[in-house]
Amino acid sequence: MSAVTDTPKPVALKSRGAIGRSVADSLVVARRNLIRMARIPEMVIFGLVQPIMFVVLFTYVFGGSIKVGSSLSSTAYKEFLMAGIFAQTVTFATAGAGAGIADDMHKGLIDRFRSLPMARGAVLTGRTIADLVQTALTLVVLAGVALIIGWRTHENIGKVLLGFLLLLLLGYAFSWIGALIGLVVRTPEAATSGGLIWLFPLTFISNAFVDANQMPTVLRHIAEWNPFSATVAACRELFGNVPPGFVTSDAWPMQHPILASVIWSVVIIVVFRTLAVRRYRSATA
Repeated sequence: MSAVTDTPKPVALKSRGAIGRSVADSLVVARRNLIRMARIPEMVIFGLVQPIMFVVLFTYVFGGSIKVGSSLSSTAYKEFLMAGIFAQTVTFATAGAGAGIADDMHKGLIDRFRSLPMARGAVLTGRTIADLVQTALTLVVLAGVALIIGWRTHENIGKVLLGFLLLLLLGYAFSWIGALIGLVVRTPEAATSGGLIWLFPLTFISNAFVDANQMPTVLRHIAEWNPFSATVAACRELFGNVPPGFVTSDAWPMQHPILASVIWSVVIIVVFRTLAVRRYRSATA
């Protein structure tokens, strides 16, 4: 038998499909970002301080002085408030996502990633997945604080978990907005400012902290069609935290808040992921 026939033939490796490669690359990048977060614990700690401060301040400073529904009870306002605080917490993570990507841009890491044979959107998807994990941990801690100060749910565990899933979906959607901001600006500081400046009107012109029915007409309409408000209303419904005597708006998102929340979040993900990946392909440090 000849040497040629004795030599084993190399077996061609099966290439992964485009989707499988993209998922694998995204998970690698997500792991890298999670390790980085673990090595800088103050990132997580400072991310927890602000929502805890909001919970305590709004509960004990404004509780009992803001009427929701037919009640001025501090307990009623506490339950009304928590869905808004949860939603504000997941959306404010946008600034961190933008700052992280801007920092990678500033250090030239994005250019290095783009030189590697990896899926185009893996860097951004991995970053948003890591931010989603951090947001979930923050929600767990915040829910514990809320329970300590007296917040309670009045629905079954399935509905409560669905409420938190809607919050995480909203947070994931907004992290893509942060990703786009991080690719557009030049410094992490600018990304942090750019990620927060528009969030304040978005969260305060909503039903998060006060009854939107009491707002002036123009602001009320904005609040009713605000994607943030849809998720807050959905969570109140799923948590059983709708105040007694509360009058629901006739606006479609407020009549169907769970469906509206899902639609808004999916639309934001599709639009801003497309824009962010397109920007990533041409971004320079």
